[in-house]
Amino acid sequence: MALVVLPLAPGLLATDRPSPGLNGLLGIPAESLLIVLLLLLVPWRAVRRVLAGVFGVFVTSALALAGIDRGFRTTVGTPFVLVDWPQLGSAYGVVVDSVGPFLAELLLLSLLCAALACAMLLAWASLRVSEVVQRRAAGRLVIAGLAVVWLVAGGVAPPPTGDPLASAASVGSVATAVSRTERVLAEQAAVAHAIAEDPFAAMPSSGLLSGLRGKDVVVAFVESYGRVALEGAGIADGVTDVLRAGNASLVADGYAAQSAWLTSPTYGGLSWLAHGTLQTGVWTPTQQAYDQLVASDRLSLARAFGEAGWRTVSDVPSDTEAWRTGSSFYRYDSLVDATDVGYRGPGFGYARIPDQFTLKHFADTELTGPHDPVMAEIDLVSSHTPWAPLPQLVPWEQIGDGSVYEPQPGQSESAGTVWQSAETVQRFYGQSVQYSLGSLLSFLENVDDPNLVVIVLGDHQPAAIVSGAGASHDVPISVIARDPAVFAAIDGWGWTRGLQPRDGSPTWRMDAFRDRLFAAFSEKP
Repeated sequence: MALVVLPLAPGLLATDRPSPGLNGLLGIPAESLLIVLLLLLVPWRAVRRVLAGVFGVFVTSALALAGIDRGFRTTVGTPFVLVDWPQLGSAYGVVVDSVGPFLAELLLLSLLCAALACAMLLAWASLRVSEVVQRRAAGRLVIAGLAVVWLVAGGVAPPPTGDPLASAASVGSVATAVSRTERVLAEQAAVAHAIAEDPFAAMPSSGLLSGLRGKDVVVAFVESYGRVALEGAGIADGVTDVLRAGNASLVADGYAAQSAWLTSPTYGGLSWLAHGTLQTGVWTPTQQAYDQLVASDRLSLARAFGEAGWRTVSDVPSDTEAWRTGSSFYRYDSLVDATDVGYRGPGFGYARIPDQFTLKHFADTELTGPHDPVMAEIDLVSSHTPWAPLPQLVPWEQIGDGSVYEPQPGQSESAGTVWQSAETVQRFYGQSVQYSLGSLLSFLENVDDPNLVVIVLGDHQPAAIVSGAGASHDVPISVIARDPAVFAAIDGWGWTRGLQPRDGSPTWRMDAFRDRLFAAFSEKP
């Protein structure tokens, strides 16, 4: 049974369709026939054992590749590419933050033991079947007959799927992964060309962003803030209520806002791809493209602001280690992370530090009193998966060192409880976005800075469990400011007034934003 069922699993998992259909379930696996035939032909016991072991390891590896591929499709909406293997470490880090190191290590150990058991079972089954067939003439006839049937069935593809009745599922899984990797490597030349073609590379820094001179500019990425947050059933009502009330409060404080949609290069995760795309104007949909980008001399928003006289700050509260790319490529003057903000409160899973504390600390350290103009990218991560446990807003003046949050994790559902139901996951996702947006509005209401300009946007849509299969990559973006000159400069963009974009609002690819911002606020060449 193991020889028949297990080699089919990669076909079930790695298919590009949502379901492999009946043929995927009933197809005849070539691997099982091939290994038995080989073991029948080889007279030496030691060699047969080696062949059986290779068979077990190969099919188990194919199963692993197929499972990882299905996981990538489900969470980040893209197939797995072999050169993306470093991202598995990031995925494991999210698991650790969600369930704790002990359970994460137990899960990893269980998967490794299951893989070892699978390889050993397949090797044992192949040897056992070959021994039974070897002793019985009828068995040899059956294997020969199955080989003939496989050759015929391999060319038969009944409707409606068009898939052959017989296939080499494990070989197909590995071959698909290899072909995807080859395609990604071929795309690197196009990325290199996009990096080199920079219309603003030669513009003097004195002319860049001159229309924002004297302004404090904050680019705030709200994690997983996608179109579904404003349109999803059971999600949108709460989020739009926050935006509606927030917009009225901002207008009362002298602010205005305009909004639109951006199409993100990523989905469900890999947020840094969106950050790199927005900052550089280079479409960065893969880790390989991002690696090329940050190894280049492409002009980023942070570097442009820095060269034009702004103090530049990266504020990433989810980081616990030095971010070298922030210095080497983006060239921030200051890199702020979880280790140096004086937070003394409890952790909230992946989002260790509540967004409201992050914004309060930034306001206190960068915007209080006389200061040089600041440009900052701030990552608001309380809306990062798994969306539990969730913090709650507290009065701005009570935030302090974060101790005020101490009882809050126990007052929220845990990630383990939330993820027992897709409906609950969606509800908590919506609540997390409400919290992150509420934190930003609290920041705007409490910071008295007439020169403040905030660009707030999502990095990507949440995973398919929230946004649904086949969801777009669209995310909201808003510009918020008090100075009417800011909106006069972007009048030609045609964005919608207020914090909420509409169906008819413009939709740009995220890589278009940098150049349009430069064009709107820089001296004409």
